[in-house]
Amino acid sequence: MSGILEGKRILITGVLMESSIAFHVAKLAQEQGAEIILTAFPRPTLTERIARKLPKPAKVIELDVTNEEHLARLADVVGEELGGLDGIVHSIGFAPQDALGGNFLNTPFESVATAMHVSAFSLKALTMACLPLMQNGGSVVGLTFDAQYAWPQYDWMGPAKAALEATSRYMARDLGKQNIRCNLISAGPIGSMAAKSIPGFSELASVWDTRAPLEWDLKDPEPAGRGVVALLSDWFPKTTGEIIHVDGGLHAIGA
Repeated sequence: MSGILEGKRILITGVLMESSIAFHVAKLAQEQGAEIILTAFPRPTLTERIARKLPKPAKVIELDVTNEEHLARLADVVGEELGGLDGIVHSIGFAPQDALGGNFLNTPFESVATAMHVSAFSLKALTMACLPLMQNGGSVVGLTFDAQYAWPQYDWMGPAKAALEATSRYMARDLGKQNIRCNLISAGPIGSMAAKSIPGFSELASVWDTRAPLEWDLKDPEPAGRGVVALLSDWFPKTTGEIIHVDGGLHAIGA
């Protein structure tokens, strides 16, 4: 029996550690029949080392999503490797330290702008860079952290994720005519490299211990990875502009 991504070609960003959601997306995608290519910044060698733990070899290319030169050459580089694309995984987020950890009211605009550029605008920039490779439509899937709420310590990454969510909806509107679906997975907290960069992350994550209906494991990125792979597949052919929660159900619980 073939996998649900059989024959699909997927570009995956954000593979930094074996504990990252993006790594599990890459692993599951290969297991489900996809050809993949990984992007990395600022240390492609780190991603190359992690990629050796995947079921099959995967090429890693350097990509800074804020660098116009990198974006301009992306379609050519990926096209040479895969010929085209059927899916894109956006697992990119960054905010300077002064934009996190309880400093919300004192963060300078320069740091806010960086967070917005890397974490939200990059979804549009990455997709448009890859658009020439998606002649037959496809699926764009990003990762968010529920931006309906103000989370402790998360500060300007919260507005950045809200911007990411809005960006995905507008992309769904404008790319639907090309049969390109744009959706997000809103994942619960995972003990990844990105999480470790957030001061007081354990305080934020502790909410899941008491409020999530389904037991949540900070060390298990696979449920979120499965959600991404499902959205990359043809099993959601008419779903776009959506945010699917893979968070143990916490988003549905008031207190």
